[in-house]
Amino acid sequence: MDREIPKEVRDKERKKKLMKYGAFSVAAVVCIGVLISFMRSSVNRKDLVLSEVDNGTIEVSVSASGKVVPAFEEIINSPINTRIVEVYRKGGDSVDVGTPILKLDLQSTETEYKKLLDEEQMKRYQLEQLKVNNSTYLSDLAMQVKISAMKLNRMEVELRNERYLDSLGSGTTDKVRQAELNFNTGKLELEQLRQQYANEMKVKEADLKVKELEFNIFSKSLAEMKRTLDDAQIRSPRKAILTYINNQVGAQVSGGSQVAIISDLSHFKVEGEIADTYGDRVAAGGRAIVKIGNEKLEGTVSSVTPLSKNGVISFTVQLTEDNNKRLRSGLKTDVYVMNAVKEGVMRLANASYYVGRGEYELFVQEGEDEIVKRKVQLGDSNFEYVEVLSGLKPGDRVVVSDMSSYKNKNKLKLK
Repeated sequence: MDREIPKEVRDKERKKKLMKYGAFSVAAVVCIGVLISFMRSSVNRKDLVLSEVDNGTIEVSVSASGKVVPAFEEIINSPINTRIVEVYRKGGDSVDVGTPILKLDLQSTETEYKKLLDEEQMKRYQLEQLKVNNSTYLSDLAMQVKISAMKLNRMEVELRNERYLDSLGSGTTDKVRQAELNFNTGKLELEQLRQQYANEMKVKEADLKVKELEFNIFSKSLAEMKRTLDDAQIRSPRKAILTYINNQVGAQVSGGSQVAIISDLSHFKVEGEIADTYGDRVAAGGRAIVKIGNEKLEGTVSSVTPLSKNGVISFTVQLTEDNNKRLRSGLKTDVYVMNAVKEGVMRLANASYYVGRGEYELFVQEGEDEIVKRKVQLGDSNFEYVEVLSGLKPGDRVVVSDMSSYKNKNKLKLK
């Protein structure tokens, strides 16, 4: 019969087994950790995009957001308060010059126009009547002047006769004085008539000018109403695409309200927006690049809004190739406006990693199978390159693809 094993011996054996099992567990955890760490510390070479640092020129640009819009777009407004009677076209239709788009109710306007036509004719007759009356009145006054002049000549003859008779002793002093009085009175009357005739000519001429001016003003108002009436015949002013139409038959429309929009969808421009902090870098005439996917279109800044709205300045880019097949109305784009040129600087390919001037941590290839994180100072940029200020040298190969999942790693193996 075996002796019973003492309790102290049993405890020692149990403790040895536990220590051996614990050591094995720790070793297993360490091995698994090392394995995971090794797996996480390596990256597939084909998943990376690398760019080589070189020396060259950078056309410094500021980036902005843009939207493609038709190069030409015209809003057609109702010129009068009326209602829609008929609709001849629908959105998306091609229209030519003079193509009817919709019909407005013009009955009251046409009646008013005909009434004004009659009033114009009446004013024309009144003007002609005034000219005849003025001519008649001035002719009568001119005749009075002639008669008065003839009377004065006769009085002058009578005065000479009386003086002659008085010199012969056949006349009297009273008759001479009477003849002189008549002559002087006639002279004053003739002068008065001549002055009246001159004054009346000026007055009648001024009256006629006033009436002619009133008639011209009325005629212009009538012509304006005729133009309004013609505009109320809603027709396309040019060859384009009808992009909007108010097709609610019977709907009331007020004067100046929008009833249709026509656009030239074969040519486009880009409307851009940029933070007003960069407003001084965008000016009319500046060169711009519009990116649509991988395609780059050149253009020129044609206009810039002078005021900031909600912290944003708007500008327009006129494209060199404004009929490019990639252009679509409403398409969102990236716009790069050039504002300076830097020559002989270190540069690196621009990609999603770059968000502005400052310090970055980028992975740089060292040897054939390792990339190492390095602090790099970056400067200005354009849509192709970023200026390298420090931390890199020409020939360095830098990872420019997304490495956010490895932000806690300092080194990575290449597989």
